[in-house]
Amino acid sequence: MKTNNDNIRKAKLATIHIAKAKLGMDDDTYREMLASFGLKSSKDASVAKLNEIITHLKSKGFETKKPKNQPKSVKGQAPETALMGKIGALLADGKYQWAYGHGIAKKMFGIERLEWCDCQQLRKIVAALEYNKKRQAKNDQRQL
Repeated sequence: MKTNNDNIRKAKLATIHIAKAKLGMDDDTYREMLASFGLKSSKDASVAKLNEIITHLKSKGFETKKPKNQPKSVKGQAPETALMGKIGALLADGKYQWAYGHGIAKKMFGIERLEWCDCQQLRKIVAALEYNKKRQAKNDQRQL
């Protein structure tokens, strides 16, 4: 069973990945930054270490304000909130708007808005965005 600490970690990881995208960090720069904190992956970090990384990213110009049009989960429960944060991070990584996420919900489930999706549907949308991210990375590698 997931604890509240797991949900906090996921939200902080999502914030870090949003910051990475907004600051335009490439993978090498991101890995160097993690190494300066003694990490190979942000997933290995404690909540305290994640807070340090977020503070560092803020010092580099990242602002944590949520976009005005960012949807909130209707149920407002922790798993849905964490998944919405993950969706936000994946959309930011792909340089997509929230409308793209709403389009995925409409295409996959016939639901107009992300915030109307249940937890299982949000997980499937995260999986679709992850798949898209890997496909884009593979295409980018081929172009080099």
